[in-house]
Amino acid sequence: MQTQEKPQAQEQVSPATKPIKFMGINHLAMVTGDMDKTVRFYRDVLGMALVGTLGKGTFGEPGSFRHYFFDMGQGNTLAFFEWPGVSTVGHKETGIPAQDGRQFDHISFCVESLEALHDLQSRLQAHEVQVTRLVDHHFIQSVYFDDPNGISLEASYWVQDITETPYYNDPNPVPAVKEQLNKSEV
Repeated sequence: MQTQEKPQAQEQVSPATKPIKFMGINHLAMVTGDMDKTVRFYRDVLGMALVGTLGKGTFGEPGSFRHYFFDMGQGNTLAFFEWPGVSTVGHKETGIPAQDGRQFDHISFCVESLEALHDLQSRLQAHEVQVTRLVDHHFIQSVYFDDPNGISLEASYWVQDITETPYYNDPNPVPAVKEQLNKSEV
């Protein structure tokens, strides 16, 4: 006599808990009041390739815009919108904490080595861009500077890859982090 095995029910994964693998930032969309200055800074000073341009209408007419993309490596891009008459305001001094309630502080670009970080610092100085001294954040080394739109920028080198070996050094972490740390000790 043959017995048939009952098919096992496949465990259903809820859409609410199904893991998502992120691959980086597709693009971070910023705003510029001067696309030409922006292209010249990101392409010519920082050396990021301009890899995409979109536009609508004759620039300056109602409804027209520009949207340009710069390659940051590994499928990550930095993009800028320009609309007629837009002005960028709310400049924050680089490396100084924001005091005005903004939700955006700065962008940090990753470079491949400490030597590359020093090279970028020298390159910025050669283009007469004010750049800070090297700042040691324990797991990254960084320099800070601004783009022509007043956007605060940082370039960083991972001394320790915290995506592989996390670094927790807040003496007073929020409850969610305390819970996470307690679970990892078990």
